Amino acid sequence: MTGVAGRFVVLAVTGSIAVYKMVELARHLVQSGATVQVVMTKSAAEFVTPLTFQALTHRPVEIEMFSMQDERAAGHVAMGRQADVVVVAPATAHVLARLAHGFSDDLVATTVLATSAPVIVAPAMETHMWQNAATQANVAALRARGVRVVDPETGPLASGDIGPGRLASLERIEAAIDEAIGVPQGLAGRSVVVTAGPTVEAIDPVRFISNRSSGKMGYAIAAAARDAGAEVTLISGPTALVPPAGVRTFPVESADDMKDAILAHLPRADVVIMAAAVADYRPVERVTTKLKKKDLGNEMIVRMTENPDLLKAIVAARRASTVVVGFKAETGDATAEAGRMLREKKLDLVVANDVAGDREVFGSDEDEVAFVSADGVERLPRLKKTEVARRLIEKLSERLAR
Repeated sequence: MTGVAGRFVVLAVTGSIAVYKMVELARHLVQSGATVQVVMTKSAAEFVTPLTFQALTHRPVEIEMFSMQDERAAGHVAMGRQADVVVVAPATAHVLARLAHGFSDDLVATTVLATSAPVIVAPAMETHMWQNAATQANVAALRARGVRVVDPETGPLASGDIGPGRLASLERIEAAIDEAIGVPQGLAGRSVVVTAGPTVEAIDPVRFISNRSSGKMGYAIAAAARDAGAEVTLISGPTALVPPAGVRTFPVESADDMKDAILAHLPRADVVIMAAAVADYRPVERVTTKLKKKDLGNEMIVRMTENPDLLKAIVAARRASTVVVGFKAETGDATAEAGRMLREKKLDLVVANDVAGDREVFGSDEDEVAFVSADGVERLPRLKKTEVARRLIEKLSERLAR
């Protein structure tokens, strides 16, 4: 996390099975330099003991309004006033209803009512409870008052069902905290286009040619650009990832689809970051019915033709002021290849990535890259992809500021 160092964060935890995930959030906040005050409802303490949070935050956990360990009178009011942000997560349907109607009958509700700091709620509940008209009305009321709602995701639930209601990922909650607190806005007012993931080139309706890109780096870059204040457009090939909150996302499949989407958004773009792994070739012909094994024999021969060079098309069509960033994944000398790519394609920066051997780049949350530009080569140690993304956006912010 980038903006919480030195900040006072009130983490209000309520009675959902997803409480255990907040242990990790508390740990991340403390490691990032925040002072974290955990407030729990009685039901939340049935799932995870207060001692767990106290051991991580080095502060007593508050539960009862009238037995607060804060030495000040009206400690609940003081805590709300001291907060730089109040995070209610997981937020149950019951808690959403109480907050929406301004109740002040427990410490969580009173703290939210007493604070002038940004309030974030991350709901978590069973699908039908989330979709119920009463819950949706309560969420709408909270949004109307300026409360930031990190919508739940679709996935397996404690009930055994699969559907919307699953607590948002920690990455999305952390991004909402950074946004609420206000991280440095180096790209405020800028438009950034990011591509991510693989492209898929169809052979027939059920077969295709693709690559091993997970899309994690591109999605991390989109989130980092958003956190830096940019208006972000994410053009993504097929992935299993949830798009970052606050980012306009356009799903595509083939290289041609991606090219069309990029060129449609290029006129307004200040920065284009091509993190997608675009297939170099596609089948010459896509048949419209499934190829039968009995008709193919022992061999299946697919004639391929070269895909359009997306970087070349972007550089040819961009405004003179638009910054274009390429990615170069290689199994040899990635930095040298990135330098060649920089010169030949007339790019502003290339991110070089050696994917040889057992580096476990594809699908990993970490990467080891180098930034190659006319200024030289900047090698980074192995870092989380989110941190690589943050440093890339920071570098681009400095370049645009010049």
